[in-house]
Amino acid sequence: MPARNLNPSRAGVSLRPPVATDAERFIALAQRSSKLHAPWTSAPSSLEAFAAYLAQAEAPGSRSFLVCRPDEAGGSDQIAGVFNLSQMVMGNFRSAYLGYYVFAGFERKGLMRSGLIQLVRHAFGPLKLHRMEANIQPANGASIALVRSCGFQQEGFSPRYLKINGRWRDHERWAIVAD
Repeated sequence: MPARNLNPSRAGVSLRPPVATDAERFIALAQRSSKLHAPWTSAPSSLEAFAAYLAQAEAPGSRSFLVCRPDEAGGSDQIAGVFNLSQMVMGNFRSAYLGYYVFAGFERKGLMRSGLIQLVRHAFGPLKLHRMEANIQPANGASIALVRSCGFQQEGFSPRYLKINGRWRDHERWAIVAD
């Protein structure tokens, strides 16, 4: 996918693909956010992990987006969070898995909600997906509130569904389909 911003929302949030020059800022944000992310996920927090993240983001069947907002001081954009679409399958299925996280200092400000609304439009528009599924640990109330506020519906519960930070964890399955 070309490195271009999706349309910014009214809140000034835009989505764009990660690029190599984001490494230093991204890693610093991931390191600063490790307590916020545990036990839900772990963001790439080293140069090697960020390089692997970029490689995965560019792999067939994957798309990654940084949730950005303009820097108030007029510098480069601020990276507030991440959305990852993975295991995109086209044909008759047209589905993808959604993963995401916000960086510390940007949580509970509506930025991820604004970004997810844009991502849903992009996924069901230009990407031509029919369905997105987010698998969320039941105790992650903020994450569940995010997808619920954007129209995702709970479809089920999967015990010991994904291995996160070395442990098999239960997940609720939330999905949205194109209208």
